[in-house]
Amino acid sequence: MSDRDPLTIRMFGSVGSLDAGEWDALAGPGNPFVSHAFLLALEESGSVGPGSGWAPAPLGIEGPDGALLAAMPAYLKGHSQGEYVFDHAWADAWHRAGRNYYPKLQIAVPFTPATGPRLLAHDEGLAAALLQAAENVCAAQGLSSAHATFIEPEQVPLFERAGWLMRSDIQFHWENRGYAAFDDFLTELASRKRKAIRKERAAAQDGVVIRNLTGADIRPEHWDAFWVFYQDTGARKWGRPYLTREAFTLLGERMADRILLVLAYEEGNEAGEPIAGALNFIGEEALYGRYWGCTRDKPFLHFELCYYQAIDAAIRLGLKRVEAGAQGGHKLARGYEPVKTWSAHWIVDPGFREAVADYLEREREGITLDQLHLGRHTPFRKG
Repeated sequence: MSDRDPLTIRMFGSVGSLDAGEWDALAGPGNPFVSHAFLLALEESGSVGPGSGWAPAPLGIEGPDGALLAAMPAYLKGHSQGEYVFDHAWADAWHRAGRNYYPKLQIAVPFTPATGPRLLAHDEGLAAALLQAAENVCAAQGLSSAHATFIEPEQVPLFERAGWLMRSDIQFHWENRGYAAFDDFLTELASRKRKAIRKERAAAQDGVVIRNLTGADIRPEHWDAFWVFYQDTGARKWGRPYLTREAFTLLGERMADRILLVLAYEEGNEAGEPIAGALNFIGEEALYGRYWGCTRDKPFLHFELCYYQAIDAAIRLGLKRVEAGAQGGHKLARGYEPVKTWSAHWIVDPGFREAVADYLEREREGITLDQLHLGRHTPFRKG
């Protein structure tokens, strides 16, 4: 393509209005959450859209023949829920100044604190054009700001070069250092930590049968059971679950081979209802832990299903890491190490932008110190 070929940059009303093959060719196969199937399932299930505060507004760049050359998953947000990068204090400050913080433009996968590409483009020039388009949308529509959250590390320089404000936080990821089995991982831990994990696993598995399901093995009754778990956890954490029941059905129909559902049954009642479950998504390099829930409180079962079973699966599948979701310092003792995550922010008003930049500079210092402190307390053998 020459520099003179006309390009069209526009905002679409939904991911569903874009061609799935073209979108996925840009997104690549590595990350399940930016796939057309995942984002469309959120739209068609009503998890995003009217009444949710997440209005789909993907940005796309089309060539002269109408082909999609670059894209960005984006939403017009009427609140700051379901993002896991907290800007409530910014919104409060802007409202106290008599200005409207909402709506804002959110460049993200809804309800999903997992790293991934946010600029779906094979060319850095087109990626830069997407960022310029996001800035233009803010200016044209009177939005206060644009926010790209959980950016994969490789794309951070693109946002930095565009002058967006960078923000970091910490998650806990498990790294596969070429282990052939879970015990290989344990040998790298300090003796006391190794014994503690073995004890936890034995207690969690006592009287319990654990099943790993993927693909066609995941049936509607499994989703029915998991929906109960998800509702219970969601009600306690967020006040109301973000996803609708239909979302799980659609994800199971369209992405079953990229899903790992871990269910626990009482021993002797394997044909009955499971008592707990954890939902994971399978990427090219990572296993992404997303949701967990239970109907029976059993010591250490949460750790077993969410963290240890995930490690087992990553080793079995030859994946490089496990990303176990937002927050959770208790993951540190289970071999999950502190890793920086990144978000980028475009603030339209210069004065407000300067205030946010000052805040982020102070916050980054604290995050760096936190990561250093946490890194000294991993369970791995020292020296």
